[in-house]
Amino acid sequence: MYNVLVVEPDARVARRLRASIPKLTHVESQRGFGSAKQRLASASFDFLITNLRLADFNGLHLVYLGATASNPTRYIVYTAERDPWLAREVQRAGAFYETLECLPVTLAAYLTDTLPRADRRDPSRIDRRVEPRGGRRCWDRHVFQPPRSLKSQ
Repeated sequence: MYNVLVVEPDARVARRLRASIPKLTHVESQRGFGSAKQRLASASFDFLITNLRLADFNGLHLVYLGATASNPTRYIVYTAERDPWLAREVQRAGAFYETLECLPVTLAAYLTDTLPRADRRDPSRIDRRVEPRGGRRCWDRHVFQPPRSLKSQ
């Protein structure tokens, strides 16, 4: 069983993230930097999942505070936009970087799989896991039939 701290100012996004976390996990939510900082100082967490944008501060400040507390916490920092420069900065801080659209899908994998010591993904490559794929699918019933006038030519 993991202890997870989710730091998200928007209550709707926090509920969505909490819903995607497996049931055998103790989850705490904080809405701002100050309350999350106090919680990190008073309790031990296995995972810290934080939004990069937290009003006057950002999620990296929490990562740096957690790293100095000699806490074996793993950090996941997410943001709504995909920015390779921010991703590199998050990776340098020792955290994993995700976009908000990917995080609910990948969050269960973060909490169940063994993570490497560092995020080794290349942030300059676009994550194509959530993009719609074009083309025909095998279950499409409609098959194109050319008009009879084209068949006879």
